[in-house]
Amino acid sequence: MSKRGLTRSQLAEMCNVKQPVIARMESDIHSPQVDSILKVLTPLGYALQIVPMQEKHKSMKDIY
Repeated sequence: MSKRGLTRSQLAEMCNVKQPVIARMESDIHSPQVDSILKVLTPLGYALQIVPMQEKHKSMKDIY
């Protein structure tokens, strides 16, 4: 049950995805695909925003 009172099945139906997609997102075991994220965010009233990273993390070399 989510903060909005929805079950995984209800959220999946609302977002037009299968229930296992929601379960995998919640479990944080797999990284969801961007299209799956958008399918869930949009019906919930959210948007995905890409913003610049902080200066110290701009280079991939700095991350690894």
